Amino acid sequence: MKFQKLVELRQSVRKYDGRPVEKEKLVRCLESARLAPSASNSQPWTFVVVDEPGLKDKVARETFDTIARFNKFTVEAPVLVVFVIERPKIITQIGAAIKNKEYPLIDIGIAAEHFCLQAAEEGLGTCMLGWFNEKPIKKLLNIPEKKTIGLVITLGYPEKDYPLRKKIRKKFDKVVRFNSY
Repeated sequence: MKFQKLVELRQSVRKYDGRPVEKEKLVRCLESARLAPSASNSQPWTFVVVDEPGLKDKVARETFDTIARFNKFTVEAPVLVVFVIERPKIITQIGAAIKNKEYPLIDIGIAAEHFCLQAAEEGLGTCMLGWFNEKPIKKLLNIPEKKTIGLVITLGYPEKDYPLRKKIRKKFDKVVRFNSY
């Protein structure tokens, strides 16, 4: 698939048909994330795949509550992937302190988008979640307390006839500047 077409195709999917994701497709998505670039090649991530139905439902329920119900669709997704932020190389830590940048956050964002673009190529849907109850998820998945969860990504086949939405973005000339702000 042409890259531009893939970018147009990738969207946040919030309705899944429940079919299981083939292991080889899941592995290709994870491999695409694993191969993502990172500051000083730190690769500050661990991907925790949650595909055991009972456990997956427990983790999914920690992405919404009685007040914030917008992530309730997560229980429909057959797979959740939890992106855990790992300690970067010392050179990256020093650079981050000097430049006041959170390089591991940038890095997992790149890895997450690689994952999602590969999923779109595979005919799968994804949705990146930043809203979740971290402590219970860490406990459910035996993630060490000192680690941080950066993202949870849903993965599965979109519901039949899931609409490809028109991307509503700011106009090109509103977000692009050449040679000066």
